[in-house]
Amino acid sequence: MNFLKINGAYGEGGGQIIRSAISLSCITKQPIHIENIRKNRKISGLKPQHLTAITLLQKIVNAKVIGADVGSTELKFIPGNIENLDLQADVGTAGSIPLILQVLIPVVAVSKKKLNLKIKGGTDVLWSPTIDYTQYVLRDAYSRMGIKFSFELCKRGYYPKGGGKINLQINPSNVKPILFSKRKTNNVKLICTYSKLIREEIENGVKEIVKKLTAANFIVDVEIKSEEALDLGASLLIYSTDDKSIIGLDGLYNNKIHNFDLNIEKFIESYSIDDNLADMIVVPASLANGKTIFQVREITKHLETNLFVTSKITGCKYGIGKTSYGYDVIIEGISDSSIKQ
Repeated sequence: MNFLKINGAYGEGGGQIIRSAISLSCITKQPIHIENIRKNRKISGLKPQHLTAITLLQKIVNAKVIGADVGSTELKFIPGNIENLDLQADVGTAGSIPLILQVLIPVVAVSKKKLNLKIKGGTDVLWSPTIDYTQYVLRDAYSRMGIKFSFELCKRGYYPKGGGKINLQINPSNVKPILFSKRKTNNVKLICTYSKLIREEIENGVKEIVKKLTAANFIVDVEIKSEEALDLGASLLIYSTDDKSIIGLDGLYNNKIHNFDLNIEKFIESYSIDDNLADMIVVPASLANGKTIFQVREITKHLETNLFVTSKITGCKYGIGKTSYGYDVIIEGISDSSIKQ
């Protein structure tokens, strides 16, 4: 069998290269062999959240998988035919549901299939997008690219117990390129949810963020709500959208410093999309018939990794140009009509 070898230590050397490679393997029907999985992490190998995504994709695309074990540093994935399915899954830990969705959504949608999924795990955890970022930022961006998904948030899940629940629906989609350019709006939405914490502390943290945004000439619409979860925790998202830009920034409440871990300057200085969203749109952009163009403050390791993997698997072309505000990124995708069904 003709496997395409992927070095899992390339670029950021973490879970991103696994997610992108497996997603594109399913869509293009290209068997892949990933080596050195998460080699650049303190504890290398697959974690439970990676296994949940792999197991779900294995069912959805009738794949043969070798090496799908916790701690495995090597994986062979041989995709089959994609089917419409109703599934249930439980990460079993506070492993990130949003990161799992990043794998599933492009695969099912671009392959013009349907998926209904009930999944349990972590909705708002470290080193992962929050579920609100997925709902209000990623879903908006994907919708503009023709990708259709929605979900119902049934319960929040923080570290360490998780226990978060969502019901996800993915629909057949026709992916298309997108053009982002300079942000025009100064309207910002701030959404904060918390569990088992003192509301006054949360409100004080939110006030500090609003003060910084207001000083940068943003008009902030604030929503704070208590949502019961198994563990204490709080999640915060700020985002702005107009017809040419989508910019979000999210973070969790840090109990040690009694405040939110957020770099507000990143949001203020973003030009057309935020750095995290840039990573997430590379896979669908690589499959769209035309050029996707966006601007970022910096070329992160995650973005570099995604551009490398997608070009290697799909044959898409990309270019990066230095500008006064950061970088222009251009991705010339392949038509999704060429995807093997």
